[in-house]
Amino acid sequence: MRRSAQVVIAATVFVDLLGFTVILPGLPFFAARLGAGGAAFGLVMSAYSIAQFVCAPLLGRLSDRYGRRRLVLLTLAGSALSLALTGAAESLGWLLACRVLAGACGGSISVAHAYLADAVPPERRTGAMAQLGAAIGLAFVIGPALGALLAPWGFAASAYAAAGLAAVNLVAAWLWLPEPARSRPSAAVAGVVGRLPVLVPLAAAGFLAMAAFVGMETTLALLGEARHGWDTATIGVVLTLAGLSMAAVQAGLVAWLSRRWGEVRVAAAGAVLMAACLPVIPLTPGWWPVAAVCLLSAGHGLLTPTVASLFAAAGPADRRGARLGVGQSAAAGGRIFGPAAAGLLFDLGAVLPYLAGAVMAGLAVVAVLALRAVRDRVEESA
Repeated sequence: MRRSAQVVIAATVFVDLLGFTVILPGLPFFAARLGAGGAAFGLVMSAYSIAQFVCAPLLGRLSDRYGRRRLVLLTLAGSALSLALTGAAESLGWLLACRVLAGACGGSISVAHAYLADAVPPERRTGAMAQLGAAIGLAFVIGPALGALLAPWGFAASAYAAAGLAAVNLVAAWLWLPEPARSRPSAAVAGVVGRLPVLVPLAAAGFLAMAAFVGMETTLALLGEARHGWDTATIGVVLTLAGLSMAAVQAGLVAWLSRRWGEVRVAAAGAVLMAACLPVIPLTPGWWPVAAVCLLSAGHGLLTPTVASLFAAAGPADRRGARLGVGQSAAAGGRIFGPAAAGLLFDLGAVLPYLAGAVMAGLAVVAVLALRAVRDRVEESA
């Protein structure tokens, strides 16, 4: 059951995010037809991450109380509804409300991580988290391409097709997604974990790494055109290679490395790789920037599943959803802060977002390494 549950939850998340990413290519143009300028469209795009930032911990706590399966089904239903309403949107306010609903349901990623942490044994947890991350990354590669194919039929057709996909996913999850078994902690363990400060360095590492990564994504096209002469097709190829690099790392390498070296070391190594690659992107010629973007994505692929696994292991099973919700909220905060900061810095100098990202990735290394010292102090005080 454990392996089948792992496959089902990964497929469920993949299809859910595939439905979401299908509408991304046409969303800017649809928002513009509804009267959105640059600032208004920025709000429409940010609304998803803001709602996810707020709702992910809440969904995690609710899944601790009422079960993972119920919350997964509830959020899948919300995703289908948000996509259907998006296709029918007749005003900018309506579209914004749909994005808020979609972001609130997007907090289900934390529930999916908690589901996996419950369904697989601890020694396979990092690998399961990585495979879920690979499914998410693959959805962000395939979804926009599928959206481009649906574009001739109009944005509403894309949104309704995505809603139909989400509805089918809901039915499939209802039929084949079981409730995972969860162990109950002892009173002694629960008491110790109630005082654990390990969530702070873990949340900091997740926030900083995500902010650095999405800052690169936000400015790469502008930098590529200005510094390297890249056109739209080249940018698309580079981003596709980056996505494939991350997926390749998460498909198996991160699990093997974690078993051999431990999750803390692998997470720190991922952050070090990010910090080393970010300055290379704007400061080197030729194809070095392409290699740096791919290695940067690989580093991010090492860090994100190991941090999620560390969140899952940082306390009792009956509070796992809440902890992973904090982790998802921290990542959403990075997705809110990173693009805005990178855009402002890029206006001051094209190199600055990448240097700032390297600093943030370096601080993520410090946060990850601080985790061990904090954990040791808590264990000694217990």
